[in-house]
Formats: sequence, structure tokens, C-alpha cells
Amino acid sequence: MSSFALRRLAVLGSTGSIGRSTLDVVRSAEKRMQVVALSAHTNISLLTEQIQEFRPQIVVVTHDPQNVSQLEKTRQIAKESGTKILFGAESLTQIVIRDDVDIVVSAIVGSAGLKSTLDALTVGKTVALANKESLVVGGELVMDTAKKYGGKIIPIDSEHSAVWQCLRTRTNQVTENEQNTKNIQKIILTASGGPFRNFSSEQLKHVTVADALTHPTWQMGKKITVDSATLINKALEIIEARWLFGVLPSQIAVVIHPQSVIHSMVEFSDGSVMAQLSPPDMRLPIQWAIDYPQQFSCPSKKMNWTENFSLEFFPPNLEQFPALQIGLEVAEQGGTAGAVLNAANEVAVDAFLQEQLPFHKITTVCQTILNHHNYERRPTLEQLQAADHWAREETKTWLSR
Repeated sequence: MSSFALRRLAVLGSTGSIGRSTLDVVRSAEKRMQVVALSAHTNISLLTEQIQEFRPQIVVVTHDPQNVSQLEKTRQIAKESGTKILFGAESLTQIVIRDDVDIVVSAIVGSAGLKSTLDALTVGKTVALANKESLVVGGELVMDTAKKYGGKIIPIDSEHSAVWQCLRTRTNQVTENEQNTKNIQKIILTASGGPFRNFSSEQLKHVTVADALTHPTWQMGKKITVDSATLINKALEIIEARWLFGVLPSQIAVVIHPQSVIHSMVEFSDGSVMAQLSPPDMRLPIQWAIDYPQQFSCPSKKMNWTENFSLEFFPPNLEQFPALQIGLEVAEQGGTAGAVLNAANEVAVDAFLQEQLPFHKITTVCQTILNHHNYERRPTLEQLQAADHWAREETKTWLSR
């Protein structure tokens, strides 16, 4: 093991689904990876278990703990483990800029992950990016920051990881942020289609929360599961791909692939198509991002080539699921449009989960808010945060009507 470079990690959002999968990868990596820092929002109980197991140098709790007895238990475990505890989202900066952190796994949910991603890139860190909202909200700003300060972005989203792997295989790219796009004809993002891909417009009007949370392929958090059902998640991935790979929106397509075995494809100018295949298991793209350019055995599921199976592909129904067209339009606009779409969607999805908004109205709300915002072409971080705040308040006002 001494011949391998140690990967020293800060895992932001360690109690979420991506964070838990990341720590599972660390467990299987033996002494190849070390957890230096963790952060969590509200799941202090699980964070306490992670402190006890991984003994990080520092942890950040971004939300005021409500359970006093649990907090005292966490403090005691942290003291025994030699772990320092900080509170408040502003403390995330302190852990991502540490000299003893090589890779920041950005797995915070939502636009809250943008600032810590920028902070890490500003000091030249490698960011293993699961927080797609960083690029959806601040795509141009994030990529410019990485280029200016020598930071690196390696995607963890299964779709973008697949594209990233295909590009490096075909074009022999060795730098993470310089994309050779001249030979790319099309990036094809695959989508499971969610549980309602064959629903009619009338059926979509009667979708319940329980229906939307039953995903046919992936096990994910509530918000992203609803996003998968509306295909908003694929709209956000279109925007993310536009910035991450430096292509035009017209070079990005989406195809429905219910089996979720092919995670994405790249069509090149000579007509050849490269695809990345693996069973749906987030541990593979997580390990790929952390270990790159080295490769090791992964605890993820493997393909079983002794069984019969079929791979299906269908064009998406844009009339039933207008989110994809919204994603292409926002990718074309850039600026503050991504921040507004993301914020409006987060509020709308929360309203649906609280049974205050019908499922089929989620994308309607997003489009309405987008149509009424004051667009800025090259926003600063402060302007992006202001656009995010405005969109949330405007969406709440719309919903109250």
C-alpha cells in the first residue's frame, strides 16, 4: 500500500446518500483513503457514529442541533476521538481549505453547496462533485474559478462520470478541466424515466407523494427522487454538462433507458459512440473520482454476463415532461437562470412533499418563476445568492395564491 498516494478527504454532506456511499468506499479502500473532515446538516446521530468510526480531525454541523442530549453525546464522542466540532455553514470554508485535505467530496444537497465548492477550488483543491447545483447555479463562475486557481473538478453524478470516463478513454485527456470538445458530436445523458414515464397527462394529475417516492431503479433521498420523477433532475444535468464539458446545449441529448445500466454516451464526429456500463451503484463513480487516475477493485455491484438481459432506449415525451426543454433553455441562457430554476424547483418540490402542490404543477411553477426574473448575464456569487433568494420568495408567493 505504501506505493499508492494517500487520498485525504473532506466529505461534505457525510450523512446523505452520497456521503454514506463515499464512506463505504473508504471502508473498502483499506489504507488508501483517510477521512480528515466531515460535515452534516441535521442527522447528528449518524454523524456521531461516523466520528466514532473514522475519527476525523474536524467536523462541521451546519444546522443548530435541537436535541441537547444527542449533542452532548456527540461532544463526548468527539472528545474521545480527538475530533474538533464547529457549527454553522460558514465553518465549511475552514475544512475545505485545510492543507491536510487533498480531495473535497461535495455531496451537500442543493445550492448550499456552491460556496464551499468555490472555496475549495480557490485554493486549488480537487473537488469530487456530487452537488450538481454548484454548476447549475454558478456554472460559468465555478469553471472560471477552477481554471484561475488550478482547482480540479471530477464529477460523481453517474451520468457525468460516464461522459468523463468516455472522454478520457477516447481523447487521452489528462487534465480534468480542459475538455477537447472539437470531436464531440453529441453527449447523450440517459434517464431511467422514473416511475411515470408511461403516464398520460391525466394520470400525472393524480400522482401522490408515495407514488413519486417509489423509484424503479435507484435508492435516493426524497428531493432527488421527485426530481427524477419530473425529469427536472435531467434538466439540471443538461445544465451541468453544458458547463462541465464546455459544449453547446444543442450538443446534449437525453434518452430514456429504464434499466439504468448505460449511464451516458458520447457520440464523436466520426460517428462512433462510446458508452459506460455498470449496474446502478453510486460507489463506482465515487471511487473513480477519488482514486483517479489510479484504479482499484470497487465494492460496487458488477455486471453478470451469465444472465439474459435487455437494454432499451426511448425518446423522451417532451409534452408530458416539459422539464427537459426548460433545462435546454436555461443551459443556453446561463447567467442567473440556473439559480432561479434550481431555487424555484426546491421550493416547489418541498410544497409537493407537503401535499400543498400537485405533482404536475412542479415544472409549471419553475417555468413561471423563470419567466419573471431579472436576468443577469455574468453574475457574481452575491448576485447568484440574491437571485436564489428572490426565486424562493417569489415561488412561495406564487404558491400562496
